[in-house]
Amino acid sequence: MYPDDLKYTSEHEWLRTPGDSEGSVRIGITHYAQDALGDIVYVSLPEVGDTVTAGSTCGELESTKSVSDVYAPVDGEVVARNDTLDATPELVNNDPYAGGWLFEVVPSDPTQLDDLMDSDAYVASLEG
Repeated sequence: MYPDDLKYTSEHEWLRTPGDSEGSVRIGITHYAQDALGDIVYVSLPEVGDTVTAGSTCGELESTKSVSDVYAPVDGEVVARNDTLDATPELVNNDPYAGGWLFEVVPSDPTQLDDLMDSDAYVASLEG
């Protein structure tokens, strides 16, 4: 349910390195987050070329239950976004670790990835 090859944030986001673009990390939300949100009906993501700051809001996920902010897990430039979600936002629910990814960032400080949780630490945070 929480792949070992990913890094995780306390805001229930995951990062996969590398992303498709050179030096980028792919970002999405975890199974826990998509389950808590319920059926996602709209996704607002940062645009390619946007600069994001770790911990800052950079998008929104709207579900049948609520609207939830998406936070940038690292500083950097957005180099890709999952435009498929414009027409099929439910991919975030159905396939959160593959087809439901949100966006990619080239980190301006790759050492920020060292501060993120591995899957064991993330699961422990859910239980605590």
